[in-house]
Amino acid sequence: MVFKRLSLIAVASAAALLGACSSMAPATPMFVQDSLPDTIKVPAGNRVALETVGVGEITYECRDKANSPGITEWVFVGPNAALNDRSGKQVGKYYGPPATWEAMDGSKITATQLAVAPSGTGNLPFQLVKANPAVGTGAMSGVSYIQRVALKGGVAPATACTASNKGAKEIVKYQADYIFWKAA
Repeated sequence: MVFKRLSLIAVASAAALLGACSSMAPATPMFVQDSLPDTIKVPAGNRVALETVGVGEITYECRDKANSPGITEWVFVGPNAALNDRSGKQVGKYYGPPATWEAMDGSKITATQLAVAPSGTGNLPFQLVKANPAVGTGAMSGVSYIQRVALKGGVAPATACTASNKGAKEIVKYQADYIFWKAA
């Protein structure tokens, strides 16, 4: 009789647990790159390790155009952004030069650009970079690639860059998802 009651309690407990699990929201799906241009897709054999939303600004400076004396243009100086997880909690930062992604645990990486592709008028381009080995141990350890996607803003200022304002700096707001990949 005791065994029968324990069995009924175990079955009831298991049913309650399964019912609770089935009512839970499904886990957030990992990033899918199917709709991205082929040039910025991460090669097979890698998996998403971390998805972040970079929110910040990019600094541009009015300078002489390289190899074109007397012609000026806005030149990308560097980014400064918070890297947040999908819930909005800051998990790192992105800054430069050189472009550096740093996790809150102190691990950080730089990278080499492999490809860019247009992402829409007024937005920075999509980007794929190959990560250099991480400095420190933590979230950035083992990262192989980083994709910049879901872009909003960040392009060079619309204000004129001329000889009269050479040296001027402008800060432009932007947002982008940074998807970190590791070898599978």
